[in-house]
Amino acid sequence: MTEVGRRLAHVSGTLVPLVYLLDLISWFQLRLLVGVGALLAVALEAVRLGVGLDWWVYDRLTRAYESDSPAGYAMAVVSAAVVVWLAPVPVALAAVLMLTVGDPVSGVLGSAGVGERKALWVMAVTLGVCLAVGLAVLPPRAALPAALVATYADSYTPTIGDVVIDDNASIPLGAAVFALLGLALLPPLCGAGCPAPPIDVPADG
Repeated sequence: MTEVGRRLAHVSGTLVPLVYLLDLISWFQLRLLVGVGALLAVALEAVRLGVGLDWWVYDRLTRAYESDSPAGYAMAVVSAAVVVWLAPVPVALAAVLMLTVGDPVSGVLGSAGVGERKALWVMAVTLGVCLAVGLAVLPPRAALPAALVATYADSYTPTIGDVVIDDNASIPLGAAVFALLGLALLPPLCGAGCPAPPIDVPADG
């Protein structure tokens, strides 16, 4: 039940970029929405970890290792907030969607413990999903490195000491950084004939 709830929570996060793409809110309003969500998540985690907060939702959406460390939902919201406030609009959209779409798909297909890698076929499907999401709003030279990093972050959960590097943080942040590096350092991967992304996102939102 915990994993199903987590996947549904991830997918529901797709609604935030979706309402922007449907032109129901502005990019500034999206930034405010995600920023307020991040502040709320930080406050709730501070209370949970510092004082103790035994809500039923935590029993269903947190894993055992999150009992004394920041929960994945908070990392997801905070990392999404960092990306939408600091990255260009197309990069931010791709990075957030790789988390909210790619991660749940991967989770349904297979799981792996901390320090373990997922099966190669699961990684291949995850890469395909993340790449499709990226190509919807980014050129190939940005979408491909972002998708590769997002796939690796999803498929392998390392630790630094006793701290688990949760993919809810590493997927959007890693995807955004490598998309920007691809845009800055790589030539068009298909030359002058590269098609434009199917979703035309204004640079300034």
